[in-house]
Amino acid sequence: MEDTLKRNKIGVASLALLGATSLLLAGCASSGGGDNTDDNSSGGTTTEVITTNGSEPQNPLVPTNTNETGGGKVVDSIFAGLISYKADGAVENDVAEDISVDSPTQLTVKIRKDATFTNGDDVTADSFIDAWNYGARLSNKQNASYFFADIEGYSDAKDVETLSGLKKVDDKTFTITLNKPAGDFAQRLGYSAFFPLPKVAFEDMKAFGENPIGNGPYKLAKEGAWEHNIRIDLVPNESYEGPRKPKNGGLGIVFYSSQDAAYTDLISGNLDVLDAIPDSSLESYESDLDGRSVNQPAAIFQSLTIPEWLDGFQTDEEGKLRRAAISHSINRDQITEVVFKGTRTPAKDFTSPVIDGWSDSVPGNDVLAYDPKLAKELWDQADAIKPYSGEDFTISYNADGGHQTWVDAVANSISKTLGITAVGKPFPDFATYLDARDNEKVDAFRSGWQADYPGLYNFLAPLYATGAGSNDGKYSDKKFDDLLAKGISETDEAARNATLLEAQSVLFEDLPAVPLWYSNVNGGWADGVKNVKFGWNSVPLYNEITK
Repeated sequence: MEDTLKRNKIGVASLALLGATSLLLAGCASSGGGDNTDDNSSGGTTTEVITTNGSEPQNPLVPTNTNETGGGKVVDSIFAGLISYKADGAVENDVAEDISVDSPTQLTVKIRKDATFTNGDDVTADSFIDAWNYGARLSNKQNASYFFADIEGYSDAKDVETLSGLKKVDDKTFTITLNKPAGDFAQRLGYSAFFPLPKVAFEDMKAFGENPIGNGPYKLAKEGAWEHNIRIDLVPNESYEGPRKPKNGGLGIVFYSSQDAAYTDLISGNLDVLDAIPDSSLESYESDLDGRSVNQPAAIFQSLTIPEWLDGFQTDEEGKLRRAAISHSINRDQITEVVFKGTRTPAKDFTSPVIDGWSDSVPGNDVLAYDPKLAKELWDQADAIKPYSGEDFTISYNADGGHQTWVDAVANSISKTLGITAVGKPFPDFATYLDARDNEKVDAFRSGWQADYPGLYNFLAPLYATGAGSNDGKYSDKKFDDLLAKGISETDEAARNATLLEAQSVLFEDLPAVPLWYSNVNGGWADGVKNVKFGWNSVPLYNEITK
């Protein structure tokens, strides 16, 4: 989603105080026409609405409770944070006029004087402080509450009404005090958990989430513009003065039941921008679209989560043997080549190659090697401890996400290698799948992570730290948690990344999730659509698109 920063003190020099020497990503060069500005070099604006694909959000559109891509696409469009991320992951001020890093645990934030919500209310220090306190409060059960864990006063053991680390200086200034050094904290502030909220939101948060009032580049076209399971329509927010001012007449986000249906609409000119090509068209999409497609690395990690509640797979000796056997039984090279036509890369760790500090030699990652003989030996060793009692090894997924082909391929690889019955278990849509997963009504399930901000820590803490908001498999390990805490407290970037790599070695011992592959963003746009650029995290920069 994420030059010189406008009215900005949060650049490299300031972030160096927290140990972040660079905010730029490596390896995000476009391949296949990710930036087609040559066809519209004037850079002008249009009044045309841009249509794009999406999926029904799981929850009402409250930033601190939105941690899936369907809702995230909307929330990121109608809200603005203190910073935003450019196409290469570099940061620039958005609502912030200035962010100064006063010490490894102290930041001072000044808000733009012209920042307002779409109802006319000013965006103030209280807009951020109240929203963050709401998100951090355990009784509110917000998916993103974990993102406030480094702020002084946070507790995951008891309900805390307010975070003592947030102090209002004046209407447009507040300070953030951390409970320990967090080397990438300033870099996180463009993530949706840190968006502000207007006072009206706290009167009825659920109702607010159905018709949210934001401060971002877009706003709802009208009350009720969210037609559930159909689409949501956005128009430019005329009061927004940040760096993401729309150059089009709005966004129509259409909720498709399948990627194939979305691709058909793209080819026929009934959809303007598609951010995911279905498996069935990976061989042909570049020729079909004739220069109107993209194939570039993105900060997306795909995995198979085996939850702690699945019998025979707890992280004891038996469970660790079975998890390793499953991993060794998956032929990643063959699946990424045959199913994905080389648009995926077999995983070597739990993060992404486009993130600074990534390594392909994390201790323990040999468990990712396809080795049918070793896989069967490990499975038999587990059976010697306790015979496997499961009838089928099921892999749950959402049918509207284009996952069936690769899930079936993974299941076939496991079945053939281990001599068990592994099968895919589809749910009709993303929201239904998420609800079943969150209520522990699935066995193994497809999982993945699209980075919130460009840092190694973001791939590890939200997914595997004890009690983290996106720790959907309920994994918990003290050694891993301690290494995470140590790593993020390092003020030296190299030391921080080295400790986070050590933390990954613990994950390779336990395999709470089995890494599968890294994703490229494979997308396209219709004839006549201009200025399409996909960001470091695979999301199009919608405000730039014209037609």
